[in-house]
Amino acid sequence: MQINRPLPEFGLPDLHNRLHHLRDYRGRIVVLNFWSAECPHSDRTDKLILSSLQRWPDDVALLSIAANRNEPVDLLERTARGRGLPVVLLDADHAVADLFEAFITPQIFLADRDGILRYRGAVDDLGFRRGTPSRLYLDEAVESLLAGRLPTPAETDAYGCAIVREI
Repeated sequence: MQINRPLPEFGLPDLHNRLHHLRDYRGRIVVLNFWSAECPHSDRTDKLILSSLQRWPDDVALLSIAANRNEPVDLLERTARGRGLPVVLLDADHAVADLFEAFITPQIFLADRDGILRYRGAVDDLGFRRGTPSRLYLDEAVESLLAGRLPTPAETDAYGCAIVREI
C-alpha cells in the first residue's frame, strides 16, 4: 500500500450485518483503524481517537476493522459498545487486512476526501522505550489534511498487538 495512491475499494459488514463500502465515505477523511477487542494498545488508542473525533464530527469518519480470527463477534460487540465505537467492520478472514498489509492493532490508514492514502502507521509515538506519547501522529495527519496540506510524517511504525490470522 503506497502513500499518495488510491486505497483499494472494499466492502465489509459491520456488527449489525450492514455492508459498508469504502466508497460510501468519499467526501470525508477516513480513518481505517485495524482494531482488536483484546489488545490493550487498541483500548488505549480508542480513547484518543474518539476524543479527537469530537473536534471533526462532520469531516472525519472512523472505521474500525476487526481482523483477528480469534475474537468472537459477541466479544467484539460488547467491547465496541463499551468503548463507544461508532462502526466496527468484520474482516473475519482478514482479506482486507491482507490487502492493506496490516499486521498490527492498532494500525491506521488515513485517506483524504478523495480516497487517497495520506498517512499510514501509529496513532501516536508510544513505544517500547517511550511509555508516554509525546506526539499524536493521527491528530497531526488529520489536521494537516483539513488545512489542505499533506501530513508529515506520512508514515510511522505501528506499535501494538499482532493480528491473529490463525487459531
